[in-house]
Amino acid sequence: MAAEKFGYIYSEIKNYGIIPVIKIKEVEKALSAAQALFSGGLNIAEIAFDTKHAAETIKKISGALPEMLIAAGSVETKEQAKSAIDSGAEIIMSLGLDENIVSYCVNSDIAVIPEYPVATITAGDIEKALNIGIDIIKFSVPDTDTDSWAGVEIIKTLSAQFPKIRFIPCGGITEDNILDYLLQEPVIACGGSFMLKEEYIKIGNFEKIKDLAVQAIKKMLGFDLAHVVINCENAEQADRDASKIESIFGLEKADAGTSIANADIIHFMKSKSYGKNGQIAISTNFLDRAVFYLKEAKKQFIDESARFDNDEKLTSIYLDNIIGGFAIKLVRK
Repeated sequence: MAAEKFGYIYSEIKNYGIIPVIKIKEVEKALSAAQALFSGGLNIAEIAFDTKHAAETIKKISGALPEMLIAAGSVETKEQAKSAIDSGAEIIMSLGLDENIVSYCVNSDIAVIPEYPVATITAGDIEKALNIGIDIIKFSVPDTDTDSWAGVEIIKTLSAQFPKIRFIPCGGITEDNILDYLLQEPVIACGGSFMLKEEYIKIGNFEKIKDLAVQAIKKMLGFDLAHVVINCENAEQADRDASKIESIFGLEKADAGTSIANADIIHFMKSKSYGKNGQIAISTNFLDRAVFYLKEAKKQFIDESARFDNDEKLTSIYLDNIIGGFAIKLVRK
């Protein structure tokens, strides 16, 4: 079954979270756009097969950026699928569920994901996909869906009927609503071209496209300060320091077991812990995804520091570096 056979590819898609869609007719400009996305941290792209030089574009990008995960989108025939695969595509996104395309891709060891235009996806489409082992579907949300409400409701309705299905919404995805979609549990990634703005492509401002890719990743991950942990010599010092914070700022202190905490913002440890001076905890919208992106950026983690909840989902992990005497800890929002 496709869902089992290509689990590793689907995991990569989920890790990236954003699939930029390149719909540029000029091959060299499409390559420059892909290089800009890659430099910005997005090592994945979909090349729409509704352009004349799609196969050539895929070949050019896969040759120049062999590490980039490339999907061919809007594929309508087995011949197009073959052309895309021969050019270097590792994922085929077929228009609708064409069993000839699915069979060809599976036999060619290529992941396949069916996609549906705006408002045409039905329960029958999902049932058909699940019956042949496909549990990821891409579908368009309305371009006018600026507040994302309608698209999110479609996802909630379909996932309530089919809890095993996962979605890649696309089309009406913008920098303003992408997080609304990604925060939905059944959504593994969002397709979109909002960072590939036509005005920048036209004048060749690919540095701006790189910056927009960086900003899109930052918004998705949503790094924020969760709390600060300060090491103290003993419980008495922890209590004294927490009392000083309370008296100055009115942040009520409370005994948190191993620490005295002020409003869960500052923790004074009763004994030494990670880091010479303590720890800085940074929260993120998607902890596993944040770890993935930081590892892509060559950051190291202390694997034995990882903590998990009862569902075996990662809740916190330390980076393998000290900044200003403080250990850095990533936590889930």
